[in-house]
Amino acid sequence: MTQHPTIATRVTKEVVGIYQPGSTHMVGDGFPVRNLFPSNDLDGAVDPFLMLDYAGPQYFSPTDHPRGVGEHPHRGFETVTIVYEGVVAHRDSAGNAGVIGPGDVQWMTAASGVVHEEFHEKEFAKRGGTLHAIQLWVNLPRASKMSAPRYQTILNADIPAIDLDGGGELRVIAGSFQGQKGPAHTFTPIQLYDLQLKAGAPASLLFPDGHNTSIFVLQGSISVNGSSEAREAELIVCRRNGSQVAVEARKDSRLLIMSGEPIDEPIARYGPFVMNTKAELVQAVQDYQAGKMGHLS
Repeated sequence: MTQHPTIATRVTKEVVGIYQPGSTHMVGDGFPVRNLFPSNDLDGAVDPFLMLDYAGPQYFSPTDHPRGVGEHPHRGFETVTIVYEGVVAHRDSAGNAGVIGPGDVQWMTAASGVVHEEFHEKEFAKRGGTLHAIQLWVNLPRASKMSAPRYQTILNADIPAIDLDGGGELRVIAGSFQGQKGPAHTFTPIQLYDLQLKAGAPASLLFPDGHNTSIFVLQGSISVNGSSEAREAELIVCRRNGSQVAVEARKDSRLLIMSGEPIDEPIARYGPFVMNTKAELVQAVQDYQAGKMGHLS
């Protein structure tokens, strides 16, 4: 079990770099995203995380035909959708379905393969509104890539929220903070926090030495370790070595904190599949085409 360092041995995780979105595109017709990685070529620095798409915030006019992305497959990793505004509906070939709204998280383990769709929820689409969300892809180790798919609906009410001495609030989605454990079940050690800080408020965060740690700014601006500054839609990436990250909000800010134990295995990608070798990607395509990942009725 990884232990947090004592005060005497804490070493700052230095900032490697600050990155802006590397690409901007639409996913289907309902998710206008700014991509932070893999478009910035950060695989080794953010492992076990594979992708970060920042959707919106964008207003959608009322419609009777919900926007989104239709049936498509995944294999070899997990998708994590965090909703800040709007309502998203999901359905997959394993028989899972769910709706997530502000503060909720959907954690889908594609693993050996699943087909799913993601749309704006019908009533949200009918009345129109702002969509604001993040989708992360989280890698699975080789030994777990072909495990059974699973689905976790994590509601806002089930996510521990910790008051930071009046200066803000930290919600623990995965991992733990100040003795509070997040509800997400993960295959490898991961800490995923939704952090809101008031202007001028500090937060001292601790992570295991050797874990990759990065911070995405959804709103506001912050300084990290007393010097590096990042603004809206920018990603701060820290070195693996060290354990402490000091954050201070220059403005009222909202951050997504991502930290995890690197898997350090080869990454082979092809569209919606992430495996270890090209041969495994070829097999994934063949399996999908043969209907082995199922279909939506």
